[in-house]
Amino acid sequence: MSVQLASQSVSQGTPTPRLGASLEELTAWVQDRGQPAYRGKQLYQWLYRQGARSLSDITVFPKRWRENAEPVDFGRSTVHHRSIAPDGTIKYLLQLADGNLVETVGMPTSKRLTVCVSSQVGCPMACDFCATGKGGFLRNLETHEIVDQVLTVQEEFDRRVSHVVFMGMGEPLLNIDNVLAALRCLNEDVGIGQRSMTVSTVGIPGRIRRLAQHKLQATLAVSLHASNQTLRERLIPSARQYPLEDLLAECREYVQITGRRLSFEYLLLAELNDRPEHAEELAKHLRGFQSHVNLIPYNPISEVDYQRPDRQRIDRFVRALEERHIAVSVRYSKGLDVDAACGQLRASKNKEEFFRHSSPLTREDSFLSAESRL
Repeated sequence: MSVQLASQSVSQGTPTPRLGASLEELTAWVQDRGQPAYRGKQLYQWLYRQGARSLSDITVFPKRWRENAEPVDFGRSTVHHRSIAPDGTIKYLLQLADGNLVETVGMPTSKRLTVCVSSQVGCPMACDFCATGKGGFLRNLETHEIVDQVLTVQEEFDRRVSHVVFMGMGEPLLNIDNVLAALRCLNEDVGIGQRSMTVSTVGIPGRIRRLAQHKLQATLAVSLHASNQTLRERLIPSARQYPLEDLLAECREYVQITGRRLSFEYLLLAELNDRPEHAEELAKHLRGFQSHVNLIPYNPISEVDYQRPDRQRIDRFVRALEERHIAVSVRYSKGLDVDAACGQLRASKNKEEFFRHSSPLTREDSFLSAESRL
């Protein structure tokens, strides 16, 4: 991939974080500081395999250098909060160097450990059903801040991460350079196969085509959530500027260029987009596609009154697609009792912090403005 490999620091005047750098870049970095080249491999191993968070952690380095070296930023976050579900899913709020909070989720099974990573602090897409979209947008995540999420979950679970999905907070293709760099790092440095990674997008004009040029082995998951343009505009404001037909045309280009099957995400909202006629519309759009449909029963949030369909409606939608020869599966959310919907935990903790630090006299007057920020 022709992308910048090392991430840039969030603010000017601070050291560039080492996390996200390749072996070649780390070797050049230690040599610039008067150290032999083999120290680069040592730094690489301690950074990506042993979870070093500072130069002082790397005990194979000379003590004098560790004590006297210039300030070095390894680019690691701290765990601000954990929510643990009975099924073993753990949702983390990670505090970044600038104090912002992002969510990441560790989802274990007996055979794999999947991490759902965020790509932005908040999200500018403002999808009507999404807790993150209700919270607004602050900034893109840097490469090291994305990679750090995977390493943090790996350390917390004390087992190797096998799969990564870019389905957390934010729209990955609005942060495409840092997402591509993170994919490179997770594959080449952390050791996760590209075929075990998925990038999810609601669709940004031209970005799927741009992603196709890199011919990644990662899976592209396109969030449709509606079977027609009118319904999609209601749920996804950006659909007004990027019609469904244009999005699907770009998806067809992606398949032609990469030869890779697409996944289509479809959030099932009771009585809104889960009727048999919606399944029929969806099937017509996807006919001839090399694709697979993931149906996701909605996980309700407090900000809107959309509801999760019952099992009978879900099964009826599945049958309607299968009868039209569309490959389909149902993806049930893990950790439903730990604010599992993207953005819920961050919003709830932000509210908690707001009330903890507000005086009783100002809380009522300030609540609406706080809600608008969340």
